[in-house]
Order: sequence, then structure tokens, then C-alpha cells
Amino acid sequence: MLKSKVGTIKAGMGFFVAAVLLPTTMAWGANLEKSKSLFAEQCASCHGSGGKGDGPAAAALTPKPHDLTDKQHMAAVTDQYLTDIIKKGGAAVGKSAVMAPFGDSMSDADIADMVAYLRSLAK
Repeated sequence: MLKSKVGTIKAGMGFFVAAVLLPTTMAWGANLEKSKSLFAEQCASCHGSGGKGDGPAAAALTPKPHDLTDKQHMAAVTDQYLTDIIKKGGAAVGKSAVMAPFGDSMSDADIADMVAYLRSLAK
């Protein structure tokens, strides 16, 4: 009897952890392959193909692009912040104006997928 209650509690805790953590770490149904391709086209020149901030244009930039693989940095920024900086550009969130806005060239769905892709780089 006790063993079955412990199993039920463990199962319930697992569901709780998944329900709380998963939506904040990865968008359900995100098209990561499309985002990876879009990242290569739109972002890699500054952020580097792997997101480390070491793209060919990065050497000439001040400040340097963030290392998007840095777990600590990525944990400190919200999905809304990432959405805003992608959509509106760096100046809109108090960062470098060199970070261009992509709201006119990327749909809201593409931006949401890009946020999920950026989160995947910091794993």
C-alpha cells in the first residue's frame, strides 16, 4: 500500500516538474530546423554559426554579440526579452543599435521558433 502511494507521488511530482519547466524552456512544436536555417542566413554573420558571438562581422562590432551558448546569460533573459530584441532590434531594449530589428522580415511564429532555437543553443 505504501509503495503504491510513493509511486503515485513520484509520478505526480514528475508531471508537475514537466508542466512547470517545459513550457519555459522550449516552445511546443517549434520548427527548429527552419530556425536553424534562418539563423544561418540572418544571424550567423555576427553571432557565429554556432551562436558563440564569433561570426565574421563580430570582430568589427562594439559591443561584441552575446555568446548565445552561455547557459548563465541565456537563463537570465526572458523569452519576451529575446522576442523583443529580435522583433524590434537592440536599441528598443536598451542594447546596441547594431542589432537590427527583424519584425518586418520575420513573422511572429518565426520569431517564437527562433527564441526556441536560441534556447536550444545554450544546452
